[in-house]
Amino acid sequence: MEMEELYERAVLLLEKLIGIRSFSGEENAAADEVEKFLHEQSVSSIRKFNNLWCYNKFFDQHKPTIMLNSHLDTVKPNTQYVNDPFAPITKDGKLFGLGSNDAGGAVVSLISTFLYFYERKDLPFNICLAVTAEEENSGRLGIKCVLNDLMPIAFAIVGEPTGMQLAIAEKGSMVLDCISTGRSGHAAREEGDNAIYKAMRDIHWFSTYIFPGEPGMPNPVKMTVTQINAGIQHNIVPAECTFTVDIRFDHNYNIKEIINTIQNHTFCDTNMRHNVLFPSSIDALHPVIKTGIAIGLQTYLSPTSSDQGWLQMPSVKIGPGDSARSHTADEYIYLSEIREGIRIYVQLLESIFPYLVNNQQLNLEHSVSERH
Repeated sequence: MEMEELYERAVLLLEKLIGIRSFSGEENAAADEVEKFLHEQSVSSIRKFNNLWCYNKFFDQHKPTIMLNSHLDTVKPNTQYVNDPFAPITKDGKLFGLGSNDAGGAVVSLISTFLYFYERKDLPFNICLAVTAEEENSGRLGIKCVLNDLMPIAFAIVGEPTGMQLAIAEKGSMVLDCISTGRSGHAAREEGDNAIYKAMRDIHWFSTYIFPGEPGMPNPVKMTVTQINAGIQHNIVPAECTFTVDIRFDHNYNIKEIINTIQNHTFCDTNMRHNVLFPSSIDALHPVIKTGIAIGLQTYLSPTSSDQGWLQMPSVKIGPGDSARSHTADEYIYLSEIREGIRIYVQLLESIFPYLVNNQQLNLEHSVSERH
């Protein structure tokens, strides 16, 4: 297909996906829609739970395989939406709707890129398209449950809204459930020990503490209190207050160091959730990064996390849209960003050709992404 036809079909597919509720763990209908779309393009896909993957038509096991991956699921819409989050609306060159920016634009752009190369016989590499689930909640039925089912992957391009710039490193992510314990009593009397007040002291610490880092570099650990709950009725001093802390961290601190710091400064009990995403990075001299820079892309360090944290192969994060729009009310993506996303994805892959034609094999198998 020509690029313009790919773009038009991508927009139509994204509009359909916006109209489908696909919260983490509830992506069944969205996966059905993508499966149907690929079938209409004569592409057979494999499905496990709500994850789909497929390979280029002339797959050659003697060639390295590049994976194109992004996620179908969305967060739940917040209460500040003015537009219907499930009604795709195009206005002033913007396509509004839940998941349009994170990461619907990347999903349809990567699908279009896959279709662009699907029937090429001259590819010096294979392409695996993997459209996966449960990224937003780091769920067990997302990409990590299918990694062992895929053909060996040499390198991965993970689609997230980066303004089509190359994120060569991203922070890890973990979640703490915290409990401040007091003693119940009558609110009208000087009784009890208010758990909310105890939690407030710890929450203040979480919001103000800065982990020491390298001068001129981003904060190595970002802690944000995102949920809080306490009390059973208005006239009872609460004996317990629970709150949740979202933590993003880079390679300067490991999990044990972060937890030890928290425990040495707070009084609450903490419980770390099991689905920890580790920080990742890729060598700036990796051929794919050198190729991206050669075609005019910029590199940066991403403060957000993605499914890269589960991957055990070199990877880079790049996609249409703006990370600042993710999880916000009246989410949108510019239509021009989708068009540009397809163009740059195609250009990036085509620009890798010379490395493989010259039998350099991209050194993909030997370029190890750091995991801490």
